[in-house]
Amino acid sequence: MSLQNGTIANIRAWGEQVTNNVEKVIVGKREVIGLTLVALLADGHILLQDVPGVGKTMMARALAISIGGTFRRLQFTPDLLPNDVIGVSIYNQGNGTFEFHPGPVFSNVLLADEINRATPRTQSALLEAMAERQVTVEGQAKVLDRPFLVMATENPVEYEGTFPLPEAQLDRFMLRIQMGYPAPDAERQMVRSQQIRHPIQELTPVSSSQELVTLQQAIGEIYIEDALVDYIITIINATRQSSELALGASPRSTLSLVRCSQARAALLGRDYVLPDDIKALVLPVMAHRLIARSESIMRGRKVETILADLLRSLDVPVEAPVVKPTRKG
Repeated sequence: MSLQNGTIANIRAWGEQVTNNVEKVIVGKREVIGLTLVALLADGHILLQDVPGVGKTMMARALAISIGGTFRRLQFTPDLLPNDVIGVSIYNQGNGTFEFHPGPVFSNVLLADEINRATPRTQSALLEAMAERQVTVEGQAKVLDRPFLVMATENPVEYEGTFPLPEAQLDRFMLRIQMGYPAPDAERQMVRSQQIRHPIQELTPVSSSQELVTLQQAIGEIYIEDALVDYIITIINATRQSSELALGASPRSTLSLVRCSQARAALLGRDYVLPDDIKALVLPVMAHRLIARSESIMRGRKVETILADLLRSLDVPVEAPVVKPTRKG
């Protein structure tokens, strides 16, 4: 799909409509909603990591309603089995055949609540779905609905009875988002809005899942010049060479940062990427993929701090007039 006939204007208008709709439920978190839309447009998945009660579940529900998609919530517990995620084939005595009963993964927005409370075997059941947009049941591949977004939540406070996500699975999440507590004014507005009934009960779609798929296909057309691609690669290599990090960023991080930068530019009404797009997304795209060395942790150096310092130490490409290559034909 080419960026013709006002596609950029359509993406920006879509972003404003969905943001305003979600804000009827999630008050005072416009930046968080914006990051969620970046991941959605970039066709990626989100790890919501924060304390209980800040609205992670409501965020997922409001987003699914706003885009006219299906929503399923799956509570991850130690006794959850892979079949509880992807579905199961049940024998039908009437016709003598096995019938597949789809699991919660067959939805547009899947909320994997407290994903780190399930066993590694069940956690891994999501890997194929997240990466390939399909699941394999009894040797047969079953394609998932599009769009498909996994929003997984983690509680960083309670560690008893949890199974930390392995690096391979963390790397599947395009963005990690932390919602944080609401500001006093936003919390006051939240109390008033829920005094009679919850606003989620009256929320209606402002888009459709098919419209989102169409907009997703346009994101790859957002122009990013070679100097900015080199800037992203420089950032990635800096994490791999850092003496404070035991694990640097993966090649998937590179692709995610490019894709998210394109999505952010489109949401802001541009058909080209600027350095500010990249800088704004480095932490949410990369921080959860890195591991700090034990000596760094002992000095109180968190991954976020190390990454921010690396970013400040690198030269930013000088912004120049954007000259996009002419397409032939």
